[in-house]
Amino acid sequence: MLLPYPHWLNPGDNTWQIVAATLVGLMSLPGIAVLYGGLVQKKWVVNTMLMAFTAFSIVLLVWVLWAFNMAFGNPAHLGGSNPHSFFNNFIGHVHPAVSHFALQNQEVLPEGTSIPFHYNQATFMYFQVVFAAITPLLFLGSVLGRMKFKAWLVFVPLWITCVYTVNAFLLWGGGYFAQKGAVDYSGGYVIHLAAGVTGFVAAWVIGPRLASDKRHGVPTNLLLVAVGAGVLWLGWNGFNGGDPFYAGADATAAVLNTNLATAASLMTWLGMDMVFSKQRKPTFLGAVNGMIVGLVAITPGAGWVNGLGAILVGLIASSIVWVAWTYLPRIRPFSKVDDALGVVYTHGIAGFIGGLLVGFLADPGMLEYVGTGKAAPGFSVQGLFYTGSWHQVWEQFIAAVWVIVFTAVMSFILLKIVQLVVGLREPDEVLETGDLAIHDEEVYPEPTFAERLGTARPVLEEAATG
Repeated sequence: MLLPYPHWLNPGDNTWQIVAATLVGLMSLPGIAVLYGGLVQKKWVVNTMLMAFTAFSIVLLVWVLWAFNMAFGNPAHLGGSNPHSFFNNFIGHVHPAVSHFALQNQEVLPEGTSIPFHYNQATFMYFQVVFAAITPLLFLGSVLGRMKFKAWLVFVPLWITCVYTVNAFLLWGGGYFAQKGAVDYSGGYVIHLAAGVTGFVAAWVIGPRLASDKRHGVPTNLLLVAVGAGVLWLGWNGFNGGDPFYAGADATAAVLNTNLATAASLMTWLGMDMVFSKQRKPTFLGAVNGMIVGLVAITPGAGWVNGLGAILVGLIASSIVWVAWTYLPRIRPFSKVDDALGVVYTHGIAGFIGGLLVGFLADPGMLEYVGTGKAAPGFSVQGLFYTGSWHQVWEQFIAAVWVIVFTAVMSFILLKIVQLVVGLREPDEVLETGDLAIHDEEVYPEPTFAERLGTARPVLEEAATG
């Protein structure tokens, strides 16, 4: 029987990767756009949504034109004769991925994989681009309400090119840290830790919101926050469930672990609010913070911890981030940086903790690629609590230090370049008005004084000439 696809393509794997990628895309649009739009003041909703949509669009274009091969292509070999040196395994070649060959032929990573991919490069490329695209949307939460829109349009492609691709190649594309044994199942380091660091640095460089905005920064619509948070939670099934790259047993294990950790984290945050906060009341925004922390913390090891490990990840990460969220804003440098939505806590610190916990809680019995036969019995991670070895903890720690330092320094440099070219911050008079001043739009349009005056002007002119 003739099949409408090549012998190496598995329709089940291919379908799941497309579905998983779409779920991840929905986390950005409308998920993050609606979540952040509900959290900001009314005057910043349009600006927030448009920054989300434009960043997603920019990354899609940058990805196929050059960034994909920088993250997952042939190593650029920048470090001399030693094939295992850091700079020989630092970044891939700059090369577009738009030809029919690139889109339709079987995906093959130059650095190799445990078993071959069962779908074409277009599937893999789209799955990876929605991961790349959500990252700027995450650190957008740190700089809402003051970053110049033109600066955003310049900074996003620069950051994807100079920061994201490097971290992705080093940990996912077969680069130096991957060869040393560091793991990041679905982006705890490459996406969330990097987003938290970038957001914090950007908030510091750009400066705080207007004092009046900080004092009266009440959410526009908690119902929209609930919708965005729900899309984020269930969209995460594609985030972690798609990262084994096959529709196998580990995919569903990762999905279940994701939800277990998230539930445990949400309830932990809520409980700590009720017992230890000044108000001692359960809050919906607190529950959303706990939810996000759980989703982020389980991401580095979703398929490598067992069910108990997933619950522990949610409980431990939520407890630590709750304390950080409550007390770190009182001390330097956190007290001096206006991270609007606390991205450094819910993504940066949560991603760091989740990545380290892989070194402790990864269960060697949790196999990725189950059923690959005696020659390749699957891949697992050896956690300290199961093996007594600190090796994985150390590799996770070293990789995290790299992501923090490199991302902070490079983000600072890029921000300064953007500041020289187009500026970083909107003028205060523009910040006072928000959406109408920047985009000439409002989220809930109402007749304003200017519009009423504009409608009345022809009548007044007619009366004067008559």
